[in-house]
Amino acid sequence: MKGSLLDKIQFWRKAAPTLELGIYICADKISVFQAPAADVGAKAMTFSFSHHNWGEAFSQVVKEFSPARIQIVLAADFYQLLLVDKPNVQDDELNAALLWSVKDIVSQAVTDIHLDYFESSKQTTNKVNVVVTEKSMLSALLLAAKNAGLHTVGVSIEEMAMSNLFNDNLARLVLSHREGQELLLTVVRDGEVFMQRRVRGFLQIDKVSAEDLAYGVADNLSLEIQRSMDYFESHLREAPVASIELVMDGERERLATLISANFNQSVTPYHSTSVEAVFAELALAELARGQA
Repeated sequence: MKGSLLDKIQFWRKAAPTLELGIYICADKISVFQAPAADVGAKAMTFSFSHHNWGEAFSQVVKEFSPARIQIVLAADFYQLLLVDKPNVQDDELNAALLWSVKDIVSQAVTDIHLDYFESSKQTTNKVNVVVTEKSMLSALLLAAKNAGLHTVGVSIEEMAMSNLFNDNLARLVLSHREGQELLLTVVRDGEVFMQRRVRGFLQIDKVSAEDLAYGVADNLSLEIQRSMDYFESHLREAPVASIELVMDGERERLATLISANFNQSVTPYHSTSVEAVFAELALAELARGQA
């Protein structure tokens, strides 16, 4: 009986998980975000685990949330982002060519490099952004997720995750900072990263008191913002950004007030329980966007 109901039944095949989660992975903790449903609100949790013990990490996720489809965002601890000359080859040969472009810049052996690349639609130079990770680490991570009952849809990085923060055609400058890391500055619009850079000198900005922010920190940060805005407007020939957004912990309200005194744009602190929770939420937004 062709096309009968029995043709669709396979006793040995598990049903695919329907739950979807955004996951942000740091060196010693993992943050998870589940979108609100009809009868429950959004759910965000953070789990600690032993260094690179991915099995322990994902087991905690499944125990709390159940098997799921996941989108992962890697913290900056796990990758390098390099700007290199774009090889003059066909698109299907670009990954292989880029491998030889970065092999002398990174510490990994060529056999342990996994890379990908991205470009802005406003690219003005013959350069390409290359993301480099350890192949062995990434393979172990994905295998542990699979063994725990999680289906990984995609893996992204902090810079690209920021493109999911807003869903409109306004250019926005976003400053994001996680404890112990360099400040990340991105300009995003229409789901695309137009420019990104790491800004040194603000490793402890989440620890600075509200009073001390007024003594040079806010003004120094304003200079870095202005440099990036000048580049965005002059080199990329874009209109000024519509707003400045702060995704960070610490005295973000006070910092927003101090920075706003130096710019015409509004400066808004993004409210969340933690920066890690924001990245987990952005990971889930990336998963949803991929299905649109």
